[in-house]
Amino acid sequence: MENLGRDEPLTPAGRLFVSPIMNQIINCVIAGENPIDIEAVRAEINNSIMVKHPRFCSLLVKDSYGREHWRRTVVDVDRHLIIRHDALSDDPLVSDEVAVNEYLADLSVSSPLGTDKPLWEIHLLMACNSAVFRVHHALGDGISLMSLLLTCCRRADDPSTRPTIGGIGAGSSPMLKRRWDFWTLLKAAWYTLVYVLEFIMRGLWLKDRSTALSGGAGVELWPRKLVTAKFQLDDLKTVKRAVADATINDVLFGMVSCGFSRYLDIRSTKAVQEGVRFTGVAMVNLRPQPGLQDISKLMSSDLGTRWGNKFGMLLLPVHYHRGGSNPLEFVKRAKAMIDKKKLSLEAPCSYKIGDLVMSFFGAKVASILNYRIVCNTTFTISNVIGPQEEITIVGIPVKYIRVNSTSLPHAITLHMMSYAGRADMQILVAKDIIPDPGVLAKCFEDALLEMKAAAEVPSRS
Repeated sequence: MENLGRDEPLTPAGRLFVSPIMNQIINCVIAGENPIDIEAVRAEINNSIMVKHPRFCSLLVKDSYGREHWRRTVVDVDRHLIIRHDALSDDPLVSDEVAVNEYLADLSVSSPLGTDKPLWEIHLLMACNSAVFRVHHALGDGISLMSLLLTCCRRADDPSTRPTIGGIGAGSSPMLKRRWDFWTLLKAAWYTLVYVLEFIMRGLWLKDRSTALSGGAGVELWPRKLVTAKFQLDDLKTVKRAVADATINDVLFGMVSCGFSRYLDIRSTKAVQEGVRFTGVAMVNLRPQPGLQDISKLMSSDLGTRWGNKFGMLLLPVHYHRGGSNPLEFVKRAKAMIDKKKLSLEAPCSYKIGDLVMSFFGAKVASILNYRIVCNTTFTISNVIGPQEEITIVGIPVKYIRVNSTSLPHAITLHMMSYAGRADMQILVAKDIIPDPGVLAKCFEDALLEMKAAAEVPSRS
């Protein structure tokens, strides 16, 4: 391919994501109501912002010192389109949704992106009316990439209008909205110190206790299963209103803690100790405004919302509690934990620590430390706010949008995304450790329904 200018070095986060042990690809599936028009898809891509974006028009190359760079090139869209006309499953009883999840599970461990073209692909699964967007994490974080993808979409009720996405508009950090006094400053400093020390220890030796949910080094290479847990946003909001000052993320973590506890009650061959901790790893958006972003601002290098990987890492502990407890207590405990995290500077400090390690010791050491943090914790979790109303892409109504990533040493990764009043959680598991992810998904769904029932009790009396 033709070289169109000077090479540009990767950012520290980009170098981390292309390292062999942390090589990460984001998979986003969009399922349509109608058959896919291949020519319409090709025309949409050719006319989109995506093929004009420098990252999507660049090859990943290495210089004589082994340092990675972006090298601009001409994009041949046909090389990025992978078209499958055949059925994904030979079993007529397997639904399209299940077949697509099986396809994504296979992609999560067995299909890296080639470096002979820019690091993205679109798989058109014609038999399932679905498209899978595969983008290397080095090109940007999930917020950037989803914001870019949605520029190709339109509202179903008004085809001339782009989707309304959560987060567009003015925003500020929760820390900036807080009223600060001496005691609050003291707590913020203490929490930051404690959480940063734990972050460092997780990269060195501190490890979660082994349970039926635990992964470990090398588990990223094990075969995967992928299932979907489905929720109604109204149910999440009902629970949120029942706990004072709670947020959707508080409800999500309460639901995860409750669901894990219920699953361990079913799966564990011996009694699990009350209160045992399993730690989640979450990537936190560090941009000035939350949620999906205005793509024009992301493309501007003069603004704080610029394109790229702009996130910090949070360690989020949840605990096992035996069945029979009030499900709303899980939300209250999750809120108390998350409130402390919000008060601290753990996320920006983790970002800065990673940047310093990368600068002084190089990508190899930084990737090893990140890998050890993942090995020493139990699960990964993310939550992205998607379009608020139903949308279309190339004129086709969209049934659902779901996101997952390639496998990690965790035996469980959880990726939730909302769309038009619903929220779907993609649960990717190492099937030799968690052979029945459908049971885990049901535990999460039942946990939310139990919380909703408990939340509605006062209103009935």
